[in-house]
Amino acid sequence: MRRRVFARAPSRDMGESDVRQLADRPGHLGRPAFDLIAAKLLRPLVRPATIRRSSLLERLARGDPGPIVSVVAPAGYGKTTLLSQWAERNGQAFAWVSVDEGDNDPKVLLTYVAEALNAAEPVGRRVFDALASPTSSVPGSVVPRLGHAFSSRISPVVLVLDDVHALHNSECRAALSVLADHVPGGSRLVLAGRAKPPLRTARLRAEGKLMEIGPSDLSLSPAEASSLLRAAEVALGEADVAELHRRTEGWPVGLYLAALYLREGGSLGGAAGAFGGNDRFVSEYMESELLARISRQQRAFLTRTAVLDRMSGPLCEAVLDLPGSGTILAELARSNLLLVPLDRRGQWYRYHHLFRDMLLAELDRLEPGLVPVLRRRAAAWCLHNDLPEAALEYSIAAGDVDEAADLVGKLWLPAYRQGRETTVQRWIGWLDDRGGIEGHPMAAVWAAIVAVMLGRPVEADRWADALDRWQYGNPGRPDDPATEAWAAVVRAMLCRRGAEQMRADADEAARRFAATGIVAPVAALMQGIARILCGDPEGGDAFFEDVVGFRELAAPDTLSNALSERSLLAMAHGDWGQAEALASQARSSLRRWGWERPLATAVQARVALHRGDLPAVRQVLVSAQRLRPLLTYAQPHIAVQIRIELIRVHLALSDLAGARTLMREIDDILKRRPGLGTLADEAEALRDRLARERRSSIAGSTALTAAELRILPMLSTHLSFPEIGKELFLSPHTIKSAMKSIYRKLGATTRNEAVTRARELGLLEG
Repeated sequence: MRRRVFARAPSRDMGESDVRQLADRPGHLGRPAFDLIAAKLLRPLVRPATIRRSSLLERLARGDPGPIVSVVAPAGYGKTTLLSQWAERNGQAFAWVSVDEGDNDPKVLLTYVAEALNAAEPVGRRVFDALASPTSSVPGSVVPRLGHAFSSRISPVVLVLDDVHALHNSECRAALSVLADHVPGGSRLVLAGRAKPPLRTARLRAEGKLMEIGPSDLSLSPAEASSLLRAAEVALGEADVAELHRRTEGWPVGLYLAALYLREGGSLGGAAGAFGGNDRFVSEYMESELLARISRQQRAFLTRTAVLDRMSGPLCEAVLDLPGSGTILAELARSNLLLVPLDRRGQWYRYHHLFRDMLLAELDRLEPGLVPVLRRRAAAWCLHNDLPEAALEYSIAAGDVDEAADLVGKLWLPAYRQGRETTVQRWIGWLDDRGGIEGHPMAAVWAAIVAVMLGRPVEADRWADALDRWQYGNPGRPDDPATEAWAAVVRAMLCRRGAEQMRADADEAARRFAATGIVAPVAALMQGIARILCGDPEGGDAFFEDVVGFRELAAPDTLSNALSERSLLAMAHGDWGQAEALASQARSSLRRWGWERPLATAVQARVALHRGDLPAVRQVLVSAQRLRPLLTYAQPHIAVQIRIELIRVHLALSDLAGARTLMREIDDILKRRPGLGTLADEAEALRDRLARERRSSIAGSTALTAAELRILPMLSTHLSFPEIGKELFLSPHTIKSAMKSIYRKLGATTRNEAVTRARELGLLEG
């Protein structure tokens, strides 16, 4: 069958146009792969009325006892204020990251850390390359590269991560624990938050490397309390100040709220009784006293804008439907220290976290039905102002499943290609928990494709089944040609019913795309692979040529795979010059993104072997090992094809142990996905060849299985073996058995030896 020539139409290849817009600023340029929120990287301003914490500042300035500073206290103790004052007073460079819920994606968090450090002194292209790659391992590549850049700095820096209690993602917490091992001499790492930071505090304390600042250190002295009240324009006698200080136990925010209360005409007795260092008392005060004493307009403004993570005048006007909100915001910023500026122009603010929590509680008590309405307005404003991810988060907060599903459909592919897989999984998980994927067939398409790319076959099968139910289980549903085309692509990728059905599915996808005017090169790629499996290499090559012809519209990995397939076909014809040229193009199509792809890597190994460049062969084989855990039966044709090519290389190197390991993995995939046509035949021939080999082989590092390679990067973290098992959803017995095998193959007897050996071999960086 001759290839189909696509009409040129606007690209709809799963958001590839969005990805291309980012091509001018991916990680390879030494910059983040996604847009950062600038306010998160700004050190909060110190306001003139803020009480100076002189004794603590002197303690921090001395730098005693070590490079790690832990600042832990409940809300309202002035942690951020103290650190901002230190930065203002200290002549040293400060790199600042204000952590929030959105940073519970290790690559997002570490991108902010890298950018903060980069602003003080360049961290290098390799750090941003690893952060931007969807396939890079956080513990195996990202953390070692960032740690090396941190530890090898020329100029000292203080790296502050504020509000680290917001991090509940275990990979984020593990990454910070390891980063603490890389603080260079003269520099500091400061972790501030409401709960114990993700550090090995006992060990750091014993080694004299940890300075700890807690609530007792941050409590205001009577003199500081008096200064705070005077700054808030509240005049009290010495005895009254002492009583208020005693009742609040020096809790800074309690004292400040008491000052606001007194300023509005409240009694000293009421203030002393309400602010005893307990959030519950303050909440009761908020409900019964403070908000009752201000104007109705001010009260509505405070409680209703509390739904916003960040505020600007135009956003407040849109959400409250209240002209002049910008003026109210500016007045509030001048008079209330609980409104925190986020920029140097006075445009964006947020509430102090404790204050916001109380305002939200009051809003929920007084106007509970208004909360989702306000959040939907915020989502609409953000969408209109080119802030789609903020719009998505507000839609999620509002529980708006339909709007969230639509936005995730637009955002998931760019986010995935920027390396933010944890963020994408969070979005998908939220929709899934609310039936938002079953109810939106296109959502099921991209949920399945994400699972395929992450090597998660059970999830991929689940969403493919959901698509089948939608497409074939409801005869009365309305036609949806575009979604039907993508559903056919998913079926072709999974290849659950053999090569012939894969070819039919891929052809169906191409027909439906053509009928709707959608250019989707991935369909042509699937058509080409299916024809290879069905024994038609010339037909397959024609489709791969189509993909290459649409290189400006094809996703980078789609283009790379098509070029790699053409290279393998050239090898089969003995045209090694053409094979090498195509392999080089495949590699170049990924290099500008700083990516590696398994098929391109396998092809490079074959080409280097033919040249006789054994060092290059071994280097490429290490890259292939790092990527192999992604190669599951979620995409069986690619997973088997790559292993076949790698077996040929291992046999040429007389590495029988490595070849046999790959063969066992092929057999496991073929049991789950039979009917892979010519690949099954090639695998059978290699299996017979290996069976005839009588030479003994010692299992070394090349014999590490995909499952063991998945565990290996976790050894470089500070997670215990049970914690690693929990992270990877593996039983303690499985982890124990895998560890024994990893140690044996790496010639190690301890965890540290195994990590050291893996780094020497290039399987781990650092």
